[in-house]
Amino acid sequence: MNSYAIPTPLIRSLRRAQHVVVLTGAGISAESGIPTFRDAQTGLWAQYDPEELATPQAFRRNPQLVWDWYRWRRSLVKKASPNPAHHALVMMEQKTSRLTVVTQNVDGLHEQAGSSDVLELHGNIMRARCSAEEIVVAPEPGEGATDDELPHCPNCGALLRPDVVWFGEPLPEATLRAATAAIEACDLLLCVGTSALVHPAASLPFLAIQRGTSTAEINPQETPLSQWMDFELRGPAGAILPALVAQTWPDVAVD
Repeated sequence: MNSYAIPTPLIRSLRRAQHVVVLTGAGISAESGIPTFRDAQTGLWAQYDPEELATPQAFRRNPQLVWDWYRWRRSLVKKASPNPAHHALVMMEQKTSRLTVVTQNVDGLHEQAGSSDVLELHGNIMRARCSAEEIVVAPEPGEGATDDELPHCPNCGALLRPDVVWFGEPLPEATLRAATAAIEACDLLLCVGTSALVHPAASLPFLAIQRGTSTAEINPQETPLSQWMDFELRGPAGAILPALVAQTWPDVAVD
């Protein structure tokens, strides 16, 4: 865990930070065994382009196909557990005045690990909402329905849909507004496991960069963000984040 030497200026920034924001992407969940969006297209689903399944048009055209795909993806999420990166962020939250996780992931692993301030930009695959009323009506999509049944809203009877953001849809307004406010107010931004290719989430770090906020990227590969970051830590989040916590607060034990 401590094989990664964390830059001393970053340690100092984290120690004195009053509000830390951590923007996370698919990379942090991949370390829990959850395939990234496109990597999930294997086996029976290899013939489908995910952009042809994750759209309102696809749902209107063939809701059964879309639900089958999401039920399969949900099965992968259910088998996964938070990894050391998720747990390190929980420890970091306990040592800082405030820590907000802004995530592009839909798996709920941050909440499962114990993070208390999580903004889900792209929704949560384990929830469903009414396709007509646009309100969350079930904790789990299709609860009580067999794989051959389509789940319906108990209030109005319309089809339920996964509570996720599809291609061509805007991010939830309140969530995006809260994420924007958090990043504009923070004094340290960590970008973890995000490709920085999916907009508008990819543009959020520039709110901090333009304000001169201290920034760090944790990612095995370079991204379009890398050239703008104050610190670049190359490697898996599951190793670097525990090292960051341990070297910032040597009294903290991070598994």
